[in-house]
Amino acid sequence: MSPKGLTNPDLQSADWPTPQPRADWRTRWLAQPRLGVLFDLDGTLLDTAADLGGVANRLREDAGLPPLPLEDLRPHASKGARGMIQKALGIEWDDERFEPLRNRFLDIYQEDLSRHTTFMAGLEAVVEDLEARRVSWGIVTNKFQRFTDPLILALGLQARVAVCVSGDTTPHAKPHPEPVRHACKVMGLPAQAVVYVGDDYRDIQSGFNAGCHTIAAAFGFCSNERPVSDWGADAVAQTGHSLINLLRD
Repeated sequence: MSPKGLTNPDLQSADWPTPQPRADWRTRWLAQPRLGVLFDLDGTLLDTAADLGGVANRLREDAGLPPLPLEDLRPHASKGARGMIQKALGIEWDDERFEPLRNRFLDIYQEDLSRHTTFMAGLEAVVEDLEARRVSWGIVTNKFQRFTDPLILALGLQARVAVCVSGDTTPHAKPHPEPVRHACKVMGLPAQAVVYVGDDYRDIQSGFNAGCHTIAAAFGFCSNERPVSDWGADAVAQTGHSLINLLRD
């Protein structure tokens, strides 16, 4: 915890058992009578890097600094305001300057959070394929509900998702398994009937410890320093197209 009581979710990783890949995950998943797929939001389902990066560069402008290229900021976008502030200004989450900057970042972001956001490459086809097969799908993100709901609404997804769990929906955020467990409960599915797809090690921890099958989205922002191949996911999707194949019979 920081002096102001903020929690860095990366520091909670050691609190949960290390995920282990299971070679028979698809057989066990497909054996279920009803199936579900959950996605992390930033960097897995949606490419939010341009909108988040734009806010980061606003903060750099405020500080008299030149803008950073989007490709420099993109890998840090899955960590939201914290990752953007760390990269753009070099200010860590436990610095006394961090919380005012975080509040300003979020206020700016809320004003215009969907201007450039779109599906990650190939992910619209993934959800369309799931819908065609009557597989329920939803979202589990650490992004707060005041940002998640307007974003989902702006992209016309509110009637398509079976569940949307934000970072403040439950008392815990990822890597805690509770958000994924809650999503499974809302969908009315046992954990073994659900695959959780994410582009951060915390996603794989959360899904694994919730009892779900897991797929690492190597096509995503992947901001964690641990290589994707070491996350312990049941499978790794290099592209959206390969994700479709992993989720098919």
